[in-house]
Amino acid sequence: MTVTSGDTERLTFDEVVASSERRLLRLALMLSGGAHSAEDLVQTVLTRAHRRWDRIGALDRPDAYLSKMVVNEFLSWRRLRKNQELPLAELPDAPAGDDVSTRHAQRDAAWRLLADLPRQQRAVLVLRFYEDLPDDEIATILGCSAGTVRSHASRGLATLRTNLPTSEKDH
Repeated sequence: MTVTSGDTERLTFDEVVASSERRLLRLALMLSGGAHSAEDLVQTVLTRAHRRWDRIGALDRPDAYLSKMVVNEFLSWRRLRKNQELPLAELPDAPAGDDVSTRHAQRDAAWRLLADLPRQQRAVLVLRFYEDLPDDEIATILGCSAGTVRSHASRGLATLRTNLPTSEKDH
């Protein structure tokens, strides 16, 4: 049920969650690299958002604010891994016709490359290339300047290029 407050209509917490939960989970998956970590990250954010919904729900774009909360929560996570295992993304239901093992090996290699980046650089690259956000919006989300965003992106891409296996660099 949409709440009306004066001249403005505000979406309820449940409505915003229903419309943006899958997008938030995809963003968290790209940042964290694991489905379970992504679910934990989104659940933590939604729990915090629910407690402050009067303020968040009054914003022009509460869904954008939730995305910002996901990124900030990812950047502030102090959870340590108990092991060095890197989980793979969810397996597809049916093969796409090409070699599934090659696709999974490439995906695993990409996760490993991203996991080696510092959190700020990883967040910038995910927001830029996965969320397709411009530098000024990324800067707003991360609370830094657009120049810092470009610097993180440049360093992150340089690290990815340096760490690519030699057979990948030749392509």
